[in-house]
Amino acid sequence: MPVAADALYAVMDLGFHVPIFDIDGGTTAIAGELAEVGAAAEAAGATWLSFMDHLFQIEPTGLPAEANMLEGYTTLGYLAAHTSSVSLGLLVTGVTYRHPGLLAKTVTTLDVLSGGRAVLGMGAAWFEREHRGLGVEFPSLSERFERLEEALQICDQMWDPANNGPFVGKHYRLEETLCSPQPINRPKVMIGGSGERKTLRLVAQYGDACNLFASSPEDVAHKLDVLRRHCDAVGRDYDSIRKTLLANNPRPTPDNVDEFVFQMADYARLGVHTAIVTPTTGAPAAWIDGMSPAVSKLADLG
Repeated sequence: MPVAADALYAVMDLGFHVPIFDIDGGTTAIAGELAEVGAAAEAAGATWLSFMDHLFQIEPTGLPAEANMLEGYTTLGYLAAHTSSVSLGLLVTGVTYRHPGLLAKTVTTLDVLSGGRAVLGMGAAWFEREHRGLGVEFPSLSERFERLEEALQICDQMWDPANNGPFVGKHYRLEETLCSPQPINRPKVMIGGSGERKTLRLVAQYGDACNLFASSPEDVAHKLDVLRRHCDAVGRDYDSIRKTLLANNPRPTPDNVDEFVFQMADYARLGVHTAIVTPTTGAPAAWIDGMSPAVSKLADLG
């Protein structure tokens, strides 16, 4: 069945995703600018702040691989100390970069040090060049999805204080899933991607949120309909899953906030909860300040 066209949420949140670290002023200016990014996001009323999980810069940003790139969880740890309310995560963690037991411990640490604000964004990883370049194993796509599912199961088990037992999978074996301390708030799991057969099934089975591309309202409606069918198949409440999207088609700017909000109304009618936008300038904090009027405008959609 199609997604109801009148499923308009009274509030649509705004989040910020920062993919570029070529900051005005050079490398020594990065730390200060990121602290200002955190302050600007919270002053704007954003509910989400994220970075990429890459080791080289990626072509979709318009920059070469040699452009600046910071390790994601270290960056989130820094932002945890410079924010107090916004949710923090990577969009999204590549399953290949960290052993799942270490990943669960890393996200737990972020949650504890941020006061319970960590989100686990997860995906199957895709950028072969950085894997080959730094010697990270890059298995086939089918194996990466197998590993992704096992990683989700391992994190789930490590965040269950009543289950410190072993985990035995096809790709990972853990003798103990001990995780102490436990997170302050069990991290929500956001699964990124729009693959209909595998990714959206994993969302239905393991995810608290999905992240789609704002390709078109028609395309997103179709993807959400597929997600609904997967939820029905596994007995999951479709409405319990938070729907988010990267709003980069076209990429909004502070100069076209009203146009951006108008475009997002179509997605809000589909039940999308959060629109995530990406500053691509060397002064992302100022860009976020310029986008801040969108927060109240999105909240008035209903």
